[in-house]
Amino acid sequence: MKKYDAIIIGSGPNGFAAAITLQQQGLSTLIVEGADTIGGGMRTKELTLPGFKHDVCSAIHPMAMASPFMRSLPLKEYGLEFTQATYAAAHPFDDGDSALLYNSLEATAQDLGVDAHTYKKWILPIIDRWESLALDTMGPLRFPRHPLDLAGFGLKALKPATWTAALFKTKKAKALWAGMAAHGIQPLSNWATSAIGLVLMAVGNRYGWPIPKGGSQSIADALAAYYLSLGGEMQTDLSVNNIAQLPEHTTLVLNMSPRQILQLQNTGLSDGYRRSLERFKQGMGVFKIDWALSDPTPFRDIRCKQAATVHLGNTFEEIANYEKHTHQGKILQKPFVLFAQPSQFDHSRAPEGKHTGWAYCHVPNGSTVDFTAEMETQIERFAPGFKDTILAKSTMNTVDIEAYNPNYVGGDINGGLMDIYQLYTRPTLSLTPYRTSNKNIYIASSSTPPGGGVHGMAGVHAARLILKDHFNIDVKL
Repeated sequence: MKKYDAIIIGSGPNGFAAAITLQQQGLSTLIVEGADTIGGGMRTKELTLPGFKHDVCSAIHPMAMASPFMRSLPLKEYGLEFTQATYAAAHPFDDGDSALLYNSLEATAQDLGVDAHTYKKWILPIIDRWESLALDTMGPLRFPRHPLDLAGFGLKALKPATWTAALFKTKKAKALWAGMAAHGIQPLSNWATSAIGLVLMAVGNRYGWPIPKGGSQSIADALAAYYLSLGGEMQTDLSVNNIAQLPEHTTLVLNMSPRQILQLQNTGLSDGYRRSLERFKQGMGVFKIDWALSDPTPFRDIRCKQAATVHLGNTFEEIANYEKHTHQGKILQKPFVLFAQPSQFDHSRAPEGKHTGWAYCHVPNGSTVDFTAEMETQIERFAPGFKDTILAKSTMNTVDIEAYNPNYVGGDINGGLMDIYQLYTRPTLSLTPYRTSNKNIYIASSSTPPGGGVHGMAGVHAARLILKDHFNIDVKL
């Protein structure tokens, strides 16, 4: 059997990022995937009716263009094409009005009225300095390359989202902020919950929230095509539970959650390291629905039809209350729903004249409660007549989501709770969290910094350590 310099378990964005980074330096690599198709969270399937293409996990990709790694790849040459909605995000209210995140700082600020100055004061420095901030924030704790830029960002990012909301005067600005910060999937009163909101707004104003033509699978397919062009190898439909199953290799990269790693046999991990992994905390899970629809969703505010993502939760107070109590394990009737209709911008997703709908809400980790009625009622609240457009649907509770992708433990799509204690010290308290107690095994998953999202940066950082530790190659970002 062939010996590889590195084997990577898992073909999600971080697995591909690690493999590509290693392969670019001339190493021999093999990606092993347990499912019968590649992609991890980047997969598209006909979940409802023939001809309706649904993104099984991620659908809208704010970080795909904002990631230094993703921007460095010639993926367009390998078939990847993005489209943009008129607005990155919309946030409708009961009165028929909406707050909007435009693909422009000036337009977003102007729409917020008296809060325009505050918005620009907080977001403009991040947009202007994103190139340096991305390198200093999308990775482990370390001395920053641009300390002043990072300090300015950190003073804002470490605040609880509730504190930041208090700086705004209008219902519009507060609610728009709540929807952004709630992507962190934790109570908005937690420290550092402002970080995700700031980043999503800034990259939305700078890059938009892009939608891959053909579905999220097209990102995986382009990554795979580029990786294979470098001489990399892949094997699907091989679920690894014992290292002995693998061909001979020098290093091993695990695009896996701590729970999966603990179940893997013959890793040679120390008892102390294993205990650290056992202490890793999971965040809330999600309940997801995909719909085949007869028509575009009839939002009261027609601008919502032209938004990549629609946040359905009404006011800041309503969203904050839902996230707080759901984190505590309670079941509420009006969920905060994240909704997208990619077929509005990519007509290949559905038969002519028809549409796809994609949505999820946060639920207690491991919950098997069916949120279908609650989510559809919440959409109907802002889009009367939505239920009449439903032709078919596919639902996934947290158990289904974990069964589909074992990295999503208890339905946790962020790879673990991203609170102040685990934002950078994940999955263990270490300045090099990609290393394990076995010098030949590394972790490159959303359970390492910078966490969830289609950006590949965890894989890049793990690969850079491998190159330095084992092959005396120093790769700069």
